[in-house]
Amino acid sequence: MRQYIDTFMRYRSLLTELVSRDLKTKYRRSALGFMWSVLNPLGMMVVLTIVFSTVFQQAIPNFPVYLMCGQLTFNFFNEASNMAMTSVQDFYPTPGTISTCMFYTGYHPLTMEKVYVPKYLFPLSRVCSSLVNMLTSFVALMIVILITRTPITWTIFLSVFPICFATLFSLGIGLILSVVVVTFRDMKHLYSVITTAWLYLTPVFYPISMLPDSVAVIVRNNPLTLIVEILRYNVLYHQVAPFVLVLKTLIYCAVAMILGLWMFKKQQDTFILKL
Repeated sequence: MRQYIDTFMRYRSLLTELVSRDLKTKYRRSALGFMWSVLNPLGMMVVLTIVFSTVFQQAIPNFPVYLMCGQLTFNFFNEASNMAMTSVQDFYPTPGTISTCMFYTGYHPLTMEKVYVPKYLFPLSRVCSSLVNMLTSFVALMIVILITRTPITWTIFLSVFPICFATLFSLGIGLILSVVVVTFRDMKHLYSVITTAWLYLTPVFYPISMLPDSVAVIVRNNPLTLIVEILRYNVLYHQVAPFVLVLKTLIYCAVAMILGLWMFKKQQDTFILKL
């Protein structure tokens, strides 16, 4: 782990460049640019609230904030894991940049020092760019909180922890997927089916209490359910999340990261043979 941290610090300028490129590419030729990170979740929240609030209005008080917490978390995971999955396979260096020169020549263009570009920076940069989008989308959550007159307490600052959990879990899954998709290209299409099922197994717009026990057990042990519930405890219920909930989430994040790093390190030298 120390090796990864040292490498990260050494190549943080390259990581910043990759993240900046991803964000510029996403909003290229868009009149509103980053505003879509706020407008899109707000628009989806309005539509889903109109559709589902009448169904769950008795079971879920303050449905807009409840929905927004789940929506932001799942959308971040979905975007981050999808982008990380194709980051190695679909990496196209940007002409005229330092990253391109190092990618093709193995030398830093300014110092002519021989360098090794760590391949894990590619999925990491995609997750980081998705994180920037999520943090921007938190403006939409604050707007909904103000409109619905939801009390704001000190526990809202604890939401940094579920954001960190979501980032670690997304990165771990992204690393695993980036390894799998290099060999099994159909994973890109299969994963869209998996995330659709994952969405319905995550209580984004429904309460767990409405589910039969056999399904509720699966949903309660869904890693994304745990992260969403911690965020709701901090933002909506104005409480510190139970220790057991946090501990289970940490275990899921640790397993995803350890497995992802192990698989990526084991296979990264064979990527060039499979691309």
